[in-house]
Amino acid sequence: MDKQTIYRANTKIIQIGDRQIGGGNPILVQSMTNTKTENVEATVAQILELEKAGCEIIRCTVPTQEAAEAIKAIKKQIHIPLVADIHFDYKMAIAAMENGADKIRINPGNIGSVDRVRAVVDVAKERNIPIRVGVNSGSLEKNLVEKYGGVTAEGIVESALDKVHIIEDLDYDNLVISIKSSDVLMCVKAHELLSGKTAYPLHVGITESGTVASGNIKSAIGLGLILNQGIGDTIRVSLTGNPVEEIKSAKLILRTLGLRKGGIEVVSCPTCGRTQIDLIGLASKVEKLVEDYPLNIKVAVMGCVVNGPGEAKEADIGIAGGIGEGLLIKKGEIIKKVPEEQLLNVLKEELDHWE
Repeated sequence: MDKQTIYRANTKIIQIGDRQIGGGNPILVQSMTNTKTENVEATVAQILELEKAGCEIIRCTVPTQEAAEAIKAIKKQIHIPLVADIHFDYKMAIAAMENGADKIRINPGNIGSVDRVRAVVDVAKERNIPIRVGVNSGSLEKNLVEKYGGVTAEGIVESALDKVHIIEDLDYDNLVISIKSSDVLMCVKAHELLSGKTAYPLHVGITESGTVASGNIKSAIGLGLILNQGIGDTIRVSLTGNPVEEIKSAKLILRTLGLRKGGIEVVSCPTCGRTQIDLIGLASKVEKLVEDYPLNIKVAVMGCVVNGPGEAKEADIGIAGGIGEGLLIKKGEIIKKVPEEQLLNVLKEELDHWE
């Protein structure tokens, strides 16, 4: 068994709605709505858009009773499991489960007394609803900060396991763990430590990673280092922007690591002095074009008719542009020469009839 599967294959299987994570199941992609959950119409519209992009689990914040009750109406109109995000009020966790949440996310340390945690666990147990125990480096307990001389990976892991033990002591183990930090390398180390101490499936993400530009880089590095060690059963790329961008990035990270197949991979050359077309614009149009094709192939977009065919030989199909004309290439072989303005249409026609 290779290192990409050795940890993941041995985590506990957890059922979330009609999907499973852990035990070697495919790594599922999550996102979170940024609408007011109470606004059912807006929330459903966003979830359906995320579903179309490839989101497999969605999380909604539940800060009010109205938001908890909205879950019932939202669930009737979506097709993926819904996780209720709870911060401090244990009553909201109970209400969310009563209204059909497929999973809840809590930090037992923020819920309050053990009696309050027990009240939540009792309902989860009754309905067999999994609990995601979430710990964030930004809210690490003072005693652990003092014990480890600051916010550390070791402190984050100890905090998470402390919270897990609270729920285990209440005789419940239908759990998922998430430990997050905006410090990428600290986050990686924490996951490495935690994976050796628990068999619960792990939800992985780099929290507060930033905008689409900086957040993608942080997430790709952090998630890449963690996932490539066989750690992680479900992921979220946290970005300050449209949640659809999170799904696109997560899928690309998984495909790049060989952990997900399907979807067209677009490769394009960097522009140079030989480039004689608007390669940046063309590559962007190709990326947009291929989004809805369920093909597991590689498409190359090259800016030079001289070196393009050779550079595109590892792609299944490619296009290369020159002065007023372009080439259609398959496996490095030139298939036809077409006017530059027809390149995109010729590529689309090929994809439409791809076998």
